[in-house]
Amino acid sequence: MSSSITPEQALAVLRDAELLCRPEQIQAALDRLATAITACLERHNPLVLVVMNGAFIPGAELLLRLPFPLQVGYLHATRYRSGTQGGEIDWIAPPRPAVAGRTVLVVDDIYDEGDTLKAILDAVRREGAAAVYSAVLVNKRHERKVAGLTVDFVGLEVPDRYVFGCGMDYQEYWRQLPAIYAISQ
Repeated sequence: MSSSITPEQALAVLRDAELLCRPEQIQAALDRLATAITACLERHNPLVLVVMNGAFIPGAELLLRLPFPLQVGYLHATRYRSGTQGGEIDWIAPPRPAVAGRTVLVVDDIYDEGDTLKAILDAVRREGAAAVYSAVLVNKRHERKVAGLTVDFVGLEVPDRYVFGCGMDYQEYWRQLPAIYAISQ
């Protein structure tokens, strides 16, 4: 994926951004997520599916904290292709390994409106998963959530702003930041 901005423009966005969550807050949220997930899933031999690209970093950080046997896979799905309005889910990489008969935990970076996450969870259920759970690092606070979706494990809440860092990007930049920022208003 190419970005429509230059590295210099990305630097300017970061310079002007507001720090919302410091690295220590994120680490504490990941610890809380791991504790809750462990209490729920440690005896279920789960398959943890990390949603690419956003959940790559928070997913890896979370997995390091899960002290029980599990298997790890991934998926890459989008509803946007190159547009701004979502459509049917497009599987760039379907869930791997197979989910049939498994307890599955889907890990994503952010629960914004939830359309893509809901479509992913519905698809995993259709593929025959025995139980499906979801975890996100960030829940964005607003009233535009898709009907019928409840996220099982949430690390942090942020205001209804464009956020980046910790896996979330600003036009394909800044996923690697250890903190969460909001673009200046």
